[in-house]
Amino acid sequence: MTRPAPRSQSARPTPYHRRVMISIVMPAHNEQGYLEPAVKSVVAGIRDRELLFELLVAENGSIDATGEEAKSLARTYPEVRVLRAPVADYGRALKTGFLAASGDIVINFDVDFVDLLFLDRALDLMATGDPAIVVGSKRSPGADDQRRAGRKTVTAVFSLVLRKGFGLKVTDTHGLKALRRAALLRLVETCQFGGDIFDTELILRAERSGLTVLEVPVAVTDQRPPRTSITRRIPRSLVGLVRLRLALRHRDPAGLG
Repeated sequence: MTRPAPRSQSARPTPYHRRVMISIVMPAHNEQGYLEPAVKSVVAGIRDRELLFELLVAENGSIDATGEEAKSLARTYPEVRVLRAPVADYGRALKTGFLAASGDIVINFDVDFVDLLFLDRALDLMATGDPAIVVGSKRSPGADDQRRAGRKTVTAVFSLVLRKGFGLKVTDTHGLKALRRAALLRLVETCQFGGDIFDTELILRAERSGLTVLEVPVAVTDQRPPRTSITRRIPRSLVGLVRLRLALRHRDPAGLG
């Protein structure tokens, strides 16, 4: 009797993580000296995980050598692409990166906030469930927020306003996120706001559309001085939230008001 040949290693089911294309979107504004180590850590970490990926540096409105640093990284690492915009706008950079991404899953990292353990947890959640978004929350139980007191206060106030005024279910909207591109493409195209409000608008629209949004706790520390002072950011964010509330009261063309 002839025994069947044993299955080769290559015949085993490929893990979910290895089957999907991942796009890392990293906004960069005046990040000279900080961008290179951040990109190197991401490239090395994801290569070690043997994942298929691209890294999109969304340079926006820099007046230092960030753009040249980004182009040099793209010449060094074939996975790196550079998107450039003349105006400094964090939210627009995120949106531009998402729309330019080729991956099934889009991961948002900041130059001063790279967490590959978050990537691992987010991919695990997306492999076993149906979340459209996984948020790396600085405020959920188990999170470790070691930033300066002023930045923590801004996050706390922002989250309180969103929970009480908008009915937001997750505890945080800024920072690390994993986004399922096919599920969110229409919503991203619908989003009207940039700046500090884009990712908040996207998560609110996702929740209101019935999509699943999950969060996992993350640890965060100050890696460099903030790009915007608290005295400028608080009023800017509050004005943005007022405008967002007015926009969400009216049904837009996608019917997501």
